[in-house]
Amino acid sequence: MSANSAANSVPHPTLIKVDPFIPADQQKGLHNRWHPDIPPVATVKPGQTFKIECVDWTGGQIGNNDCSDDVKNVDLTKVHNLSGPIAVEGAEPGDCLVVDILDVTPFEKMPWGFTGIFELENGGGLFAREFNSRACKAIWDLNGIHISYTHHVIDLILFPSQGVYASSRHIPGVRFAGVSHPGLIGTAPSPELLATWNKREGELIAAHANSVPPVAFPPEPRGAHVGQDLPKEVFEKIAKEGARTIPGREHGGNCDIKNLSKYVFHAHIFTSELTLVKRGSRCYFPVFIKGANLSVGDLHFSQGDMSFCGAIEMAGVITFSTSIIKDGVEKFGLKQPIFLPSPVDPMYSQKLVFEGLSVNINGDGKQFNMDASVAYKQAALNAIGYLQKLGYTREQAYLLLSAAPVESHVGAIVDSPNACVTLAVPTGIFDHDILPKPEGLTKGNFGQCAIRSDGVL
Repeated sequence: MSANSAANSVPHPTLIKVDPFIPADQQKGLHNRWHPDIPPVATVKPGQTFKIECVDWTGGQIGNNDCSDDVKNVDLTKVHNLSGPIAVEGAEPGDCLVVDILDVTPFEKMPWGFTGIFELENGGGLFAREFNSRACKAIWDLNGIHISYTHHVIDLILFPSQGVYASSRHIPGVRFAGVSHPGLIGTAPSPELLATWNKREGELIAAHANSVPPVAFPPEPRGAHVGQDLPKEVFEKIAKEGARTIPGREHGGNCDIKNLSKYVFHAHIFTSELTLVKRGSRCYFPVFIKGANLSVGDLHFSQGDMSFCGAIEMAGVITFSTSIIKDGVEKFGLKQPIFLPSPVDPMYSQKLVFEGLSVNINGDGKQFNMDASVAYKQAALNAIGYLQKLGYTREQAYLLLSAAPVESHVGAIVDSPNACVTLAVPTGIFDHDILPKPEGLTKGNFGQCAIRSDGVL
């Protein structure tokens, strides 16, 4: 029998299998709260490669259609839907769990994703109050291959053939390469850490009781799901105490880091020399309970540096390998995760950069002192206003800037009173010229994204 026979070929196991078209709360292996009492659904050995299937973060609540009523009515008590937990043999509190992200792909049967603007009263977003947000969405088709060139170097980004470019019928005239990644990944909290989260976030909620949208979300039994058959008293304890998955915290969580991308072959060709690099992203997580209990979800096909109304949200499959560094929390001073992102990024050489200062230039003109959040909002509003001059609606521009590979940087945070933040839009994602010209901009007609059935914007 040949050494290459099927008998000697062992596929990497898929530890959690889901169906992206079945509601998450009807499936096993998924949970939507953080709690140390949620048992692991599988255990792996350090060094083992394994696959995890994930639903989209809403658990299948958003459809591939041309109406945003599903975004308007999304039940946020049921999010985010995470696959796991996965225990790692030998992991103990105080260790560092090293997680290598080897691949992230959409499901073959679901080669599309969505970006949504959520209602002011149901989810909000960066400009929820400024825009009095009403539900809108864009559906993105995921397909293609990618080879990019510079003058002296050819960068070959050798992805799998599936789902490399995104385009949308709801935002015509754009097409861009994505870097797929998990928006949400982390280890389980200890009982003490969970209590700390709930205490400090509860105090913040109490101090801003009338805020719309809310400043934080407390534990909420309604909508809680653990995807396992547990004793009633255990489930009720998890539902009552479990932390919501919406923000990032000390264990990782919903950090939306767009460069936590997959393992690729990255070839640099300098004249006759070829250097081949094989690497994905690596995450260093603090361990708080025995086994670490890793969970993952909220997969993204693409996202800007600032996820101000989400990303291209998708369901799909992620491939991991893990290892353990004993006493890593002490060795590295690991109060929060450390990340080593993939070297791969979409290669867009020309970008139009918009600046923002900590002055509400697009509003009442109020001066703020070194407020980078205000500065970022101004940069984004300046970019949205520019895209409107090109013919995109405000809603289309808002969705595009959150989904596309936009780069954001804090340029200065030392020269009082103005912090300076920039937002860079790659010109190469457009099929038309968007650069400033003496005669002004050419305004096109790009229609509108998917809106509510009642037409309210």
